[in-house]
Amino acid sequence: MNALVATQTKQPPRIGLIGAGYFSQFHLRGWQQCGAKVTAVCDVDQARAKKAAAEFGVAESYVDYKALLARDDLDVIDIALPPAHQLEVVSAALARGVPIICQKPFATSYAQAHAIATRASAQRVPLLIHENFRFMPWYRESKRLIENGQLGKLHAVMFRLRPGDGQGPNAYLDRQPYFQQMRRFLVAETAIHFIDTFRYLLGEVLAVSARLRRVNPHIAGEDAGAITFEFRSGAIGLLDANRCNDHAAKNTRRTMGEMWLEGAHGCLRLDGDGDLWWKAHGATEALHAYNKGSTDPNDFGCGACTQMQASALGAFFNNAPAENTAVEYLTNLRIQEAIYESHETGQRIEIDAFSPPTNPTIPTL
Repeated sequence: MNALVATQTKQPPRIGLIGAGYFSQFHLRGWQQCGAKVTAVCDVDQARAKKAAAEFGVAESYVDYKALLARDDLDVIDIALPPAHQLEVVSAALARGVPIICQKPFATSYAQAHAIATRASAQRVPLLIHENFRFMPWYRESKRLIENGQLGKLHAVMFRLRPGDGQGPNAYLDRQPYFQQMRRFLVAETAIHFIDTFRYLLGEVLAVSARLRRVNPHIAGEDAGAITFEFRSGAIGLLDANRCNDHAAKNTRRTMGEMWLEGAHGCLRLDGDGDLWWKAHGATEALHAYNKGSTDPNDFGCGACTQMQASALGAFFNNAPAENTAVEYLTNLRIQEAIYESHETGQRIEIDAFSPPTNPTIPTL
């Protein structure tokens, strides 16, 4: 690792990207914008790998991930693959001994995620999960205001998820068609972002309760639900989610919904355009000015991937604090599994007393 740190002072970090599907474009753009250099990209679909390489100026493309891992010029390995392929590829990448970033959803089960995270820790290879929502500028600003004491003691958070992209037989086909076949969809694919973001803003979760449902009959998994969170601080949270309905926004996927964050001193509201509105207790609501991040419509979450990947480089090479290490991310996955368990049993689930099942629970809808 010390040799890598020395290398980074002389040239941009060199990245090998495995996986060139839909979301890889945001990884590639993010690496460009934070000053790294993707030297190789790999995908089992040769045309897709070559297209990504051509679009982002990557010198080499591969169809075999082992060929990419055989290169001796990689400083970071970025794995943007579906969960079913992560165990094999991450295990092979660990042998290289260089830092790794793995896209979420992380692994096919809690048990598999635990095995991967434990292996990386034992081999002393840094492994981060590409959980980028907490890096969206409105959440970073919300965190800053919390830490500055503007909200006072936190009382509650509520997020109304309404991306409006899940209606009818063609839902998701133009972007991520595999969404239609995911038997664990809303929680494992989408709500996991808010599990992490809620923890980032309000701290650790004591217990959860959930009721899930399927609104669009053309998909396999759940696409709506109400999930309540009890935080150790005494605050509460609600994720009211429905992917079929939308909300007031120029781009309904920018924030994917609206948030109300309440504290003893007032309420901070996030609207669908990424604006934050502050209402002190007993006062009139007013727009809160802050840096809303990238204005490029091609930047997911107003630059969230760039910020996540820049943070990762700081952790890998400059001793900066690491966010969402694989070991830390297991807590998110434990909460995710507790949500599915709560739906199945109709019970409130306390996180510390809960043991995630060996095989993932498929929700009864």
